[in-house]
Amino acid sequence: MSRSLPFVGRRKEAVQLQRLHAQHKHALILGPAGVGKTALICEAARRLPLLICSYSVRLSDICCALESQLGLAADEQHLIARKNRVLRILSEVGQTVVFDGVGWTTPKLSSFLESVMERVPVWIAARSEHSWDIGHVWPLLVRFVKVEILPFRPAETRGLIEAAVQLGIAPVGAADAVERLHHLCAGNPKVLGELIEGLATGQYDPHKKFDLQLLDLDRRIQHLSASGGPQRL
Repeated sequence: MSRSLPFVGRRKEAVQLQRLHAQHKHALILGPAGVGKTALICEAARRLPLLICSYSVRLSDICCALESQLGLAADEQHLIARKNRVLRILSEVGQTVVFDGVGWTTPKLSSFLESVMERVPVWIAARSEHSWDIGHVWPLLVRFVKVEILPFRPAETRGLIEAAVQLGIAPVGAADAVERLHHLCAGNPKVLGELIEGLATGQYDPHKKFDLQLLDLDRRIQHLSASGGPQRL
């Protein structure tokens, strides 16, 4: 799509994050895949000074992301030296650090996250708060305030579709299919965006139930092809 979808809804969650930021508290942004955790973080970054690690799986990638935002040269230092330098600068800067896409954390990564927590407020965005999903950082979560991101309600789905229509991203007829589109996406903003993108091609009539079902099927097949393996349709 030539233009991205606007940020809609999540006012309560956005206000909660602003309050936690002002209070210098740690936050656990929790929700299933595609529910809009990253979108909420990006929206918060428009108003708040944040350092964001978009890919928080490997320590080397985290160091690269923070070095770039802190204006540190990516030299040939050993990873331990780079890590210690980043921690030192974080203490001086004092900005909240956001670790997006946190999954299973190794002992080394968990130790680094705890070291960051001792210096600055930390936000972690993850799909699960269970120890068997999030790994060794789990014992630290008791120090976090949970910000749970739930699926869109019908009113929020309508808001996003109507905004997309006004921006010319979605066809006008999409506004007449809010109920069916909400059912197909089950309130998942990422899936809803993919459905809107499909409608923008003009290949599917939003007024026809069969076309919307075909759109959703084609969307799922595309995911299956992209993954290179079988998944439940």
